[in-house]
Amino acid sequence: MLHALEAVRHCQRCNTFTESDICEKCASPRRDPSLLCVVETPVDMNMMEQTQSYQGLYYVLMGRLSPLDGIGPRELGLERILARALDGVVKEVILATNYTNEGEATAHYLTAMLRDKGVGVSRIARGVPVGGELEYVDSGTLAQALRERRYFPAG
Repeated sequence: MLHALEAVRHCQRCNTFTESDICEKCASPRRDPSLLCVVETPVDMNMMEQTQSYQGLYYVLMGRLSPLDGIGPRELGLERILARALDGVVKEVILATNYTNEGEATAHYLTAMLRDKGVGVSRIARGVPVGGELEYVDSGTLAQALRERRYFPAG
């Protein structure tokens, strides 16, 4: 335990936990540096990795905006995301915060902050899970899936 406390630190680029200055993902030449996915926690980053469908880089907030708990933009160090997004390499920031009130507020704040600087911003989709049956999906999720439906062109 003592070794972990001494060896583990935050990655200088993505803010996740690592034993080196730059984590393996940030150091990998196989990653697409033009994509930056913002997540709340290292666990969220690991879940994104398990999809095996994202090959860009990450930024881990280590939390989310929560004014009631005294967590604002300064506490999350959001200026670091802005600097990273404006590095001339990042073309799109993908917001993958949770769909809680705090996660939504964080995504909204980041969207406004990044769009004001001309950075492309997207948000992960939400809705009915793959393999899910409508009778088991809650009404809020189903309503959101309906609002965010995709259109297919007439063929």
